[in-house]
Amino acid sequence: QVQLVESGGGLVQAGGSLRLSCEASGRTFSSYDMGWFRQAPGKEREFVATISWTSYSTRYVDSVKGRFTISRDNAKNTVYLQMNSLKPEDTAVYYCATPKAPYSADISYQEWQFDYWGQGTQVTVSS
Repeated sequence: QVQLVESGGGLVQAGGSLRLSCEASGRTFSSYDMGWFRQAPGKEREFVATISWTSYSTRYVDSVKGRFTISRDNAKNTVYLQMNSLKPEDTAVYYCATPKAPYSADISYQEWQFDYWGQGTQVTVSS
């Protein structure tokens, strides 16, 4: 059974940084794309960033480009989201997700492509 456990959320002032982690278990981590999504109060869940199973490709939503970096450590079965220059509008619950199918030919980034989800971690950015 695939399990995803996020950590690293918290309260930070605008301009600060946080690093989110998501540890996966239940299958061979290195064979699957990994993504981060977020949901702000009263809003729909949105894509934030994704990294391919090869680690060669990444993709970001425009609003976080240049500020957030996604990476993975296959030896630790963990994907990270380094968030710098945080803004109040980054406040949301952040979710880690992964597809059911391995070896994606094209990097996954749409919500329907992700089958397994973590429980989420709260990020709050104060102004």
